[in-house]
Amino acid sequence: MYFKQFLDERLGCASYFIASRQSHEAAIVDPSIDLDQYDSLLTDRGFTLRYVVDTHVHADHISGARRLAGRHGATLCLHESAKVLYPFHGLRDGEELGLGPLRLRTVHTPGHRGELISLLVINPPRSPEPSMVLTGDSLLVGDVGRPDFGGGDAGDQYDSVTRLLRLPDWVAVFPGHFEGPCGQGMCGRPNTTIGFERLYNPLLHLEKDPFVSTLTGSVAARPLNITAIEATNRGAADLPWAMLTTPQLVDEIEADGIPPAAVLIDVREPEEFAEGHIAASTSLPQAELATRLDAIPNDLPVVTICRSGARSLRSAQFLKQMGYERVMSLRGGVTAWEDAGRPLERDRDGGPPRTIVETEWMHAGGVTQ
Repeated sequence: MYFKQFLDERLGCASYFIASRQSHEAAIVDPSIDLDQYDSLLTDRGFTLRYVVDTHVHADHISGARRLAGRHGATLCLHESAKVLYPFHGLRDGEELGLGPLRLRTVHTPGHRGELISLLVINPPRSPEPSMVLTGDSLLVGDVGRPDFGGGDAGDQYDSVTRLLRLPDWVAVFPGHFEGPCGQGMCGRPNTTIGFERLYNPLLHLEKDPFVSTLTGSVAARPLNITAIEATNRGAADLPWAMLTTPQLVDEIEADGIPPAAVLIDVREPEEFAEGHIAASTSLPQAELATRLDAIPNDLPVVTICRSGARSLRSAQFLKQMGYERVMSLRGGVTAWEDAGRPLERDRDGGPPRTIVETEWMHAGGVTQ
């Protein structure tokens, strides 16, 4: 068997290359949009690509699966329940893909998303037992995948990781992420074992009700441009530019440096915005940024805002990538703003957040920060 893990340090994602040295047949699991790395390996090793598998419809990065399968005439595979708008081979629970003597056995592990699968890697010449499992965004290192990215369910996630924990302790776990927003408690390692996670993953020590409460009990930020990225991966849109590529250099300004005519965009979730926001700012979550660019004026300075400055910086970098020249991020976000003694507003009687047009009007009327 030949096995290689590809790590995307920019996005915190992992993809996998598995091949038989006997038959020279290969499968690639969860490929990124950067296809050259896989093409080079196929050529250098003399492998033929038989299968391309997406463990689920990704929502935080653009998948390269369709392009890769089309380029090599390989079979594109997802779980049979995947709601996508292009042809694919629908994998059933327990179905196996063969690569010479190797077997990739499908395990349906919904939770993060309804169609999520894991793949058991079995090498019969060595052992009839699986030696590793590719878990997608089900079981992560020190965490589990969030269930709020699109049709997920925390109860299903509990059942799925419980099923995975029935595997022997020695089985190596290779997840779809090692960093990023998919899990809040990932430790950063790119792989682990079933036995280690059984002992030291804190979520796996919880009963079902507290497990579900932990995963659903607080507002968590959706990834940048999740709306456009998920639609692209389902085949409902073609917006690969929605993914932040090389982060652009943008100014991080202090509260007293906000230009008087700037449009203030709060990129947090609506629930966070409602709890307290800067006057004259408008709610536009980072998850929807790419699909609502027409609401952001290009002829005024734009200042992005979040809780502490991390999301707003990435949002500003994306706007810079899209051609917005005068875009800035508020250093420290609303936390620094409030620490400096400045007031925050709450939603007006629980009504909807202000629109960009209302914000411009308020600035024109001389609203100060």
